[in-house]
Amino acid sequence: MSARSGGAVAAVDLGATSGRVVLGYVGQNEIRLTDVARFSNAPVRTLDGLHWSVLELYRDVVEGLAAAVRQEQQLSSIGIDSWAVDYALMRDGRMLGTPYTYRDERNLPAVDAVHARVSAEELYAVNGLQHLSFNTVFQLAADRAAGTLELADSFLLLPDLLSFWLTGRSVTERTNASTTGLLGVETGDWDFALAERLDIPRGIFRSLVDAGTEIGGLAPSAVRGVGPTHAVVTAVGSHDTASAIVAIPASGPDFAYISSGTWSLVGVELERPVLSEASRLAGFTNEGGVDGRVRYLHNVMGLWLLSECVREWEKTGETISLPTLIAQAAAVSGDVPVFDADDEAFLAPGEMAGRIEAWFGERGIRAPGSRPELARSILQSLADAYALAIAAARELSGATVSVVHIVGGGSQNTLLCQLTADATGLPVVAGPVEATAIGNVLVQARAQGFVDGDLEALRALVVTAFPITRYEPRVHS
Repeated sequence: MSARSGGAVAAVDLGATSGRVVLGYVGQNEIRLTDVARFSNAPVRTLDGLHWSVLELYRDVVEGLAAAVRQEQQLSSIGIDSWAVDYALMRDGRMLGTPYTYRDERNLPAVDAVHARVSAEELYAVNGLQHLSFNTVFQLAADRAAGTLELADSFLLLPDLLSFWLTGRSVTERTNASTTGLLGVETGDWDFALAERLDIPRGIFRSLVDAGTEIGGLAPSAVRGVGPTHAVVTAVGSHDTASAIVAIPASGPDFAYISSGTWSLVGVELERPVLSEASRLAGFTNEGGVDGRVRYLHNVMGLWLLSECVREWEKTGETISLPTLIAQAAAVSGDVPVFDADDEAFLAPGEMAGRIEAWFGERGIRAPGSRPELARSILQSLADAYALAIAAARELSGATVSVVHIVGGGSQNTLLCQLTADATGLPVVAGPVEATAIGNVLVQARAQGFVDGDLEALRALVVTAFPITRYEPRVHS
């Protein structure tokens, strides 16, 4: 169909440390974004573990949407994206408890319980996912062991939970479902045979919907908070990386991407999954993308490593300027020691600088001696991990890569971008910073008929609408 004149949509973009509501105006030749609300998102530790303050998060989302409606009364659509894997157990439309965070330690024993029934090799053949101890399948196994799973009649991933509270309709968006470990990588549907082997009840699974599907209008309870609006809730690539990849400003297919934030997702876009044993052993995942694309990628720990160090230093009352720290790190002369940024020793929060120092000490390597040197070590270690992941993705998938796109918060880190160009020997194109919100907005706009075309057409809009910075490699591999 031909696109109609442009209009406004609202993107709810939730990260593991903060969230925001963005008002987006999209037409045939323009995209404009305006932040209307920002809020923090921090887990809370109770006697039984580490949880998300999801009710507080929903309140902040509703208040942000109310601000969007006040600013744009002709709002057409609302879309929600967030991090993956975490969920709420539900019964009769009510939460059975506050959702755990993926960083909670309860998941580790569940891995052995799952692998006792289904080997790692079998799991990969079914779901195509990189082994991560916090994948939803392991979390559900932990709930089964605790006796809470049998009380539930459904589970909702967090973007679907918020959509349910807004609309009263309970569904699961497919890109995020692909991160659970319970979606068939070849079929794109729930694998009930796998669920049965793991004693996960078939009845807790909700119907799958694709990005671009209208979920519904606002329920009366939501209207009370948001205000009168004709806007509908639309499923987007509700896994934030799926939305971010929509907004890669690529002019051709031969690119690798790094969605760089709390986590770094490093990979290539494919039409078909790669399910070889070599792919499994290399830790590559085949996650669902918008329009049926495959996000073939490796998870790298990300800027969490640096932000946790800064958070720890600021506990003493000191204020750390991140731009100043990055500038000091760039001025460090000579080589710095590097570490394995993929090591699960760095997964849990707290005492990050000490754990990095211990990593070096355990291997008889001199640890960084100052904060700037530690920051440089973190960024160099990330760049090296990116380079290894991109080289592996090319070899395992056969993809051709001539440029690396970095989107998200890490695209603003000039030192990280240059180090990545140096480590990969490839040009790096940095930006847009707001890729996740842009991808969220574009999928909604297409569903509303404000734009049309495939992913390449949507990306062409991004190329013209947002500034990018190019980094050439100083060292060729």
